[in-house]
Amino acid sequence: MTTEKIADEIKFAYWVPNVSGGLVTSDIEQRTNWDFEYNKKLAQTAERVGFEYALSQVRYMASYGAEYQHESTSFSLALLGATERLKVIAAVHPGLWHPAVLAKFGATADHLSNGRFAINVVSGWFAGEFKALGEPWLEHDERYRRSAEFLEVIRRIWTEDNVDFGGDFYRIRDFTLKPKPLNTPERPNPELFQGGNSSAARVNGGKYADWYFSNGKDFDGVTDQLDDLRRVAREAQREVKFGLNGFIIARDTEKEARDTLREIVEKANKPAVEGFRDAVQQAGKSTADGRGMWADSTFEDLVQYNDGFRTQLIGTPEQVAERIVAYKELGVDLILGGFLHFQEEIEYFGEKVLPLVREIEASRAGALV
Repeated sequence: MTTEKIADEIKFAYWVPNVSGGLVTSDIEQRTNWDFEYNKKLAQTAERVGFEYALSQVRYMASYGAEYQHESTSFSLALLGATERLKVIAAVHPGLWHPAVLAKFGATADHLSNGRFAINVVSGWFAGEFKALGEPWLEHDERYRRSAEFLEVIRRIWTEDNVDFGGDFYRIRDFTLKPKPLNTPERPNPELFQGGNSSAARVNGGKYADWYFSNGKDFDGVTDQLDDLRRVAREAQREVKFGLNGFIIARDTEKEARDTLREIVEKANKPAVEGFRDAVQQAGKSTADGRGMWADSTFEDLVQYNDGFRTQLIGTPEQVAERIVAYKELGVDLILGGFLHFQEEIEYFGEKVLPLVREIEASRAGALV
C-alpha cells in the first residue's frame, strides 16, 4: 500500500467553467457556459448532489480555445456567496500575486464564507502570460522553488504574528495579519493545494500543502506519484491528501460513453491542441528528471488539457463508480471531475454514480470489520 491512511469516503470536486471553451479542446457541442449565472446554478446543483469542492481556473489571456476568462479569486468569492456548504478553491499563480496580499484576501474570504475558501497554487506553464504582463519567466524548477516559498509564507502569515521571512523570492519583515482566518476545529485555516506532476511539485506538496493535485493518471501513474508524495510528507512529519483529475463520461451504456469520447477526439481542434502541446511539453521536459506535467502526454490526452481521459472514468455509472473506489483504495482522497455538459452531467453523476460509490465504499468497509 502506498499510503498510511485511506479516507473513509472519497470526496468530489468539479472544475468551475469560468473560462470559455469548455473542458475539451474540441468542436463537439459543449452545453456549458462560462458566465456567472450559469456557474451560480451549477454550484448550487453540485452542492445539492454531493460535491464538496469546486476549483476555479486561472487564465489571464486568450489561449488554446479559452478566449474569455473570469478571474479566479473574485469568481470563487461570488460562488461562495451563492452556496452554503461548497468549498471553492481559487487557482493562483505565484509571480503574479504577492503571498502576503493573497493571505490577506484569503483571510477575508475565509470569514465571509465561514471557512469555505481554499487556494490552489499552480506554478505556471504559459510563458506568454508572464511575458505579456512584463513579469519574469522562470525555468521549471525555479518556479516550484518560488511556489514553495509562496506556500510557506502564506501558512506562516495565517498562523503566526510578527512574521519574518528572507527567501530568494520573497521578503517579509515583522508582518502580522489581523484578522487571521477563523481556524476553529470545525473550520481550520483555508486549505492549500499544490498542483503539478513533477518531482518538484511532489516535494512542495509533501512539505508545504494540505493537498496535492495531480493531472489525470492511470493506476500505475497514481501509485508512482503517491509513493513519492507520501515519502516526502513522512520525512517532513506531515500528512498530505491526494486529488486526482479525471474527465468523467458516465452514460447509460458503455457504448454511449465510448462513442462520446471518440467524437470528442475526432472533432478535436487540431491546431489548438498542437499549440497547447508545444507550450506545455517544453515546460514538462525542462525538469531535471523529465518527469514534469504533460511530459509524456499524447495528442489524445491533451484534447482534455489536464490529461483527464487517462483516469478512464468512462462507462456506465457502475463502471465509473467501481473505478473511483479502486483509486480511493490506492490512496486517492478526491476526484476532480470535468464534464462535457456540466449542468446535466453533474446532476447525472450525483444521482447515478455518487450513490453507487457510497454503496461500494460501505460494503467494502463492512467486509473488513
